[in-house]
Amino acid sequence: MPHVDPERLLHDAFAAAIDAARPSRCVPPALPPRPRGRTVVIGAGKAAAAMARAVEDHWDSDLGGTVVTARGHAVACRRIEVIESAHPVPAEEGRRAALRLLERVQGLGPDDLVLCLLSGGGSALAPLPAEGLALEDKQAMTRALLKSGAAIGEINTVRRHLSRFKGGRLGVACHPARLVTLAISDVPGDVPQDIASGPTVGDPTTCAAALAVLARYAIAVPDIVRSSLGRGAWESVKPDDPRLAGSLFRLVATPRAALEAAGVAAAAAGVRPVLLSDRLEGEASSVGRDMAHLARRVLERGDPCTPPCLLLSGGETTVTVRGEGCGGRNVEFLLAFGIALGPSPAIHAIAADTDGVDGMAPVAGAMWRPDTLQRARRLGLDPQRFLDTNDAHSFFGALGDAVVTGPTLTNVNDFRAVLIR
Repeated sequence: MPHVDPERLLHDAFAAAIDAARPSRCVPPALPPRPRGRTVVIGAGKAAAAMARAVEDHWDSDLGGTVVTARGHAVACRRIEVIESAHPVPAEEGRRAALRLLERVQGLGPDDLVLCLLSGGGSALAPLPAEGLALEDKQAMTRALLKSGAAIGEINTVRRHLSRFKGGRLGVACHPARLVTLAISDVPGDVPQDIASGPTVGDPTTCAAALAVLARYAIAVPDIVRSSLGRGAWESVKPDDPRLAGSLFRLVATPRAALEAAGVAAAAAGVRPVLLSDRLEGEASSVGRDMAHLARRVLERGDPCTPPCLLLSGGETTVTVRGEGCGGRNVEFLLAFGIALGPSPAIHAIAADTDGVDGMAPVAGAMWRPDTLQRARRLGLDPQRFLDTNDAHSFFGALGDAVVTGPTLTNVNDFRAVLIR
């Protein structure tokens, strides 16, 4: 293996993944032609403000509009209003922002253009509860779903049916204006209706499917949710709705493209990149243990590749929070990985969220080093106890191994890299 600083390589790969998804880089090439009429920019997500700034910097005619982003993710814009709200649990500021976005697209005609900017986090940042549903009830269900271990597709199925904004409803409100959505994907498979819960695209799922998710994870719901979903009163807009005909949906950044950029960084350092998958799902601890077994197989048998190599993966795992910790799927993955791996001087790893926030902690993720278990023992830290209590953030924080980036102003979800020398 060429002389490579393992930790530098992992950090460089992570930085390359984030850079590939920066709005200033990926938004301008996707901008549509200028309309004959007005241009209105709307958007929601952790990258929405940075995307809006990229539009402003490359738009040579008049425009205006509003976007909502997470607190700490705002970027100064000259012509587009930026609102901040809470994430991942929706807040009143977000509800008002959703109403503001709908207000922005009223009264437009066929010569006008609505440019909608979507990214991860948009579901929580623009919550407009269905008719008769209180925001407080939606907050309680969101908290329960986030702790339940439900997959993101299941959570978003529920979100689309508890909303007057998501599930194609914003898209319908834009009619008859021309609608172009630019999206940074943070979901496995880049499914349009799951990015910010698909406010501008038709939704093939049903009220019955949403009710089934709530029942599957034993989520307590108000009577109005059970009755309204049961009789289909809150059905979302379907893909064949004529009011969405002619609208365009463009992916400008994806998890796979980010992983490929990380692979280029690894190859430049003389290490073979192996892209396993950009859509891994499942319980974070289980995925971590599986990854440890794969790393061992590579190291001991050269299967499916020989060292030196960098195993890259993305997607969105889940954490069923049963302990007192705050979860965090990347750190939980990494701690389970390290425990299952055991002492191994030839393996380093990083797991972090590309938006800079893992779960509810303002920490992107963490680094696993060959001496992590040894250092933990010296400090009297029991790794398994931290894993059992879903408190991996505290474990890595005590060791000084947390990866802290601050808001990256983009979001292509989980990033995992395992270096085998």
